[in-house]
Amino acid sequence: MKLNKKQKEIFYGLILGDLHVTQYCRKLDNGTSYRLYFEQGNNHKNYLYHLYKIYQSLVKTSPKQNKKGNWYFHSLTLRDEPICAKFYKGNIKRIPLDLFDYLTPLGLAYWFMDDGSIKSKESKGVYLNTQSFTYDEVLFLCKGLESKFFLKVWPSPCYEKGKKHYTERKILYHQIYISGHSYEILKDLIYKYLIPSMQYKFPKKRKI
Repeated sequence: MKLNKKQKEIFYGLILGDLHVTQYCRKLDNGTSYRLYFEQGNNHKNYLYHLYKIYQSLVKTSPKQNKKGNWYFHSLTLRDEPICAKFYKGNIKRIPLDLFDYLTPLGLAYWFMDDGSIKSKESKGVYLNTQSFTYDEVLFLCKGLESKFFLKVWPSPCYEKGKKHYTERKILYHQIYISGHSYEILKDLIYKYLIPSMQYKFPKKRKI
């Protein structure tokens, strides 16, 4: 089984977010096989079912709810799928150097639906949650978003909680921050692809 063109295009965004790939070796085909694992919280059930419809040709059973209350489904075995191999080294997710040759506005929209959030109700800026990546990987992603999509973007540190001044607290990870100065560009790129139940993640246009 293989991903079709649309599934691949969306994959490039989802893999930067919540999508996980289970990798294992099969003696039957003398190679590596993969399964895609999709999971969302109960409040994003509609989004999970939306993803299920997109990938249904690769899935045998409909979404189910686990003991945590989350909804999930997984694909059937994808044998020797290069797109999966390039994002994993062993069981560790990595960022391939050719990512931005394939990441499109459609993929960016699904990355945003997976891991995007508004900075605040008063801001037009947004975050992409990237705590599973190293600082160098986040920096690479920022540079790619800037050069390909002309977004004003930079790594934003997330500090450990505490009463100390933030300069004295440990940086736990970095998020990607897309400046409100890029609001119109980002909206033109992705808003038409956001499903209704996920549009709350995108900031409303400010009057000033």
